[in-house]
Amino acid sequence: MMPCLVAAWALCGQAWPGGVVTEVAPTENPPGPAKAVFIIVDGVPADVIERVETPFLDDLATAGGYARARVGGPLGEPGESPTVSAVGYMSLLTGTWANKHNVRRNYFINPDYRYWDLFRIAKAQSQPRSTAIFSTWTDNRTKLLGDGQAEAGGAKLDYAFDGFEDDTRRFPHDSEESYIRDIDALVSAEAAKYIATHAPDLSWIYLQHTDDVAHEHGDSAIFDQAVNWMDSRIGLVWSAVKRRQAEYNEDWLILVTTDHGRDAETGRDHGKQSPRERTIWIATNSKRLNASFEEEPWIVDILPSIATHMGFEIPAAVQAQLDGQSFID
Repeated sequence: MMPCLVAAWALCGQAWPGGVVTEVAPTENPPGPAKAVFIIVDGVPADVIERVETPFLDDLATAGGYARARVGGPLGEPGESPTVSAVGYMSLLTGTWANKHNVRRNYFINPDYRYWDLFRIAKAQSQPRSTAIFSTWTDNRTKLLGDGQAEAGGAKLDYAFDGFEDDTRRFPHDSEESYIRDIDALVSAEAAKYIATHAPDLSWIYLQHTDDVAHEHGDSAIFDQAVNWMDSRIGLVWSAVKRRQAEYNEDWLILVTTDHGRDAETGRDHGKQSPRERTIWIATNSKRLNASFEEEPWIVDILPSIATHMGFEIPAAVQAQLDGQSFID
């Protein structure tokens, strides 16, 4: 069967054991308060997401759009950035490249917090927005966002669900790191539950399992299965968002992306500037996508796009630092 994302991003129309997509009746009421959740699934190249069956992502993209996108910054210019996970996250979070946010590797990092992240912007609004993070990797909160650090803007997260990679009694570590899949399952289930019941204004969900599988097995049927499984976890969150929209008439943006591609030779590695390592993707339910969305947006375009949907006022000095532009009108 031709995968949905390749076939004009249409629905496959197949039953899926991971859950049920909630159908939402159209409403004539004006949209309610703006909400946004973005999901980063680690290390899935665009060609893989377009080939593997992903019914929930297909449903999401049918509601809004799907596009290939780019990481790694402008080649040969100061903004050129390694195609590495934490670098990609920070470029999304700050709307800037590594020459500004100063994250160039995954560990032993020293972010430049003068470049505001999306959660700091959310808390700087005249009516500060409620925030949440659901993450396999604690450093996303403590290091990249610098939550609670004065130089990073102080406390920015109202709810944090992370730290399970350090709980070796509940999640015993194994050589293939399959315990990460169990943590991803827990994190995504909690995110769906919390969104359904508390509806934070801005949430970040991070899932790691796909990257671990790719590092171990490269391009393979096992990696395809991991992507397929990841899609079922996205389905939990997408269904929660659709229930909120139907029951409370909230104006939800959900955006799913990845942080880097993979090498063309084996699919095990990344970090360089080959086309496949630089090519990512974005799927979203937004119906306000402008022409730049179809022109391979950059990962740094996500912050201004979420800010546009949320109606955030960005301080002029912060706005001037941004390397991205909104693909949402």
